[in-house]
Amino acid sequence: MVLKKEKMNNIIQRELSGILQTEVRDPDIGFCTITGVDITNDLSIAKIYVSFMNKNTKKSMEALERSKGFIRSLLAKRLTIRKCPEIHFILDTSLEYGNKIESIIDELHEKDS
Repeated sequence: MVLKKEKMNNIIQRELSGILQTEVRDPDIGFCTITGVDITNDLSIAKIYVSFMNKNTKKSMEALERSKGFIRSLLAKRLTIRKCPEIHFILDTSLEYGNKIESIIDELHEKDS
């Protein structure tokens, strides 16, 4: 079951990336990257972790939420499973957090020098 779940995570991530690049025309979304997908064991809910290059992430997340139904319908056509999972978009802040930690470490190294 774990193998099937991981495979579905990868398939959904690949398909959603394609959908966001080619099909969704909302300029408010901007440059959106899917950093990860976590689907439940029964394949009914998929948490989609996203990050944005632009600074107005709140506006971009609202645009993604507005487009959720359209995105899910396109995903359902591309998946070969009976029922398309419900999708929940979650803002991935791990990249920002990593950059913040790295800058703190750099500052500490500069003080030691």
